[in-house]
Amino acid sequence: MSVPTVIVHRDADMLAKAVAARVITRTVDAQSAKGSASLVLTGGTVGTATLAEIAASPARDAVDWRNLDVWWGDERFLPDGDPERNETGARRALLDHVDLDPARVHPMRGPDSGMTAEESAEAYVEELRRAARPEDHGPAPSFDVMMLGMGPDGHVASLFPGMPALYDERPVVAVHGSPKPPPVRVSLTLPVIRNSREVWVIVAGEDKAGAVRLALSESGPMQVPAAGARGRQRTLFLLDRAAASKIPSSMSRISSP
Repeated sequence: MSVPTVIVHRDADMLAKAVAARVITRTVDAQSAKGSASLVLTGGTVGTATLAEIAASPARDAVDWRNLDVWWGDERFLPDGDPERNETGARRALLDHVDLDPARVHPMRGPDSGMTAEESAEAYVEELRRAARPEDHGPAPSFDVMMLGMGPDGHVASLFPGMPALYDERPVVAVHGSPKPPPVRVSLTLPVIRNSREVWVIVAGEDKAGAVRLALSESGPMQVPAAGARGRQRTLFLLDRAAASKIPSSMSRISSP
């Protein structure tokens, strides 16, 4: 796994703009190298704002949207179109405004599909398996970019401290009893996250500064799940100044204006 690089931006708005530009550049680079790209989306305020910034960017037309695979790191187990679903926010912010191939957009299914959360997780496992290639060395694609938000408790995706999903080796699991509503979710697990080429942990806000510090320290992922969020080739912690406020001064980081 790669050692994290910390990049600090002035505030949450600048963070969303900078991450949007980074997504566009990384996607174009991946498509130039191999013809297609894969991106895993995250929900949350900054995650959704980043997608809106991509939609608003003149540079978005550099992306070959028809050759982009879109996945999700986790989903709230709610009906299709529910405003609390990560998919709903992503579609409103970006996906409905670009020319994606519908067959390459991979939402997690909700209860209106007739599935239980466990069945939804199993269906996503199968979808990942079908998309994986021999060079991915696993039951899921080695995503070009895995975008993750982080909560004040250090959770990423729907992997919360001390919960059974952190110990699960399956690619996707149902999560019950989430400490953050809604209580039922579907989530990728740490093995899939760690098999991504790049993992970006995107965090804004002073309320998350303590968790950022722990995630970049020697803390274990069972106590601080974000401490286990590392990419095979690159790991970025993309922060605003408030979220970075408790990082030790000895830790190397890159600050933008």
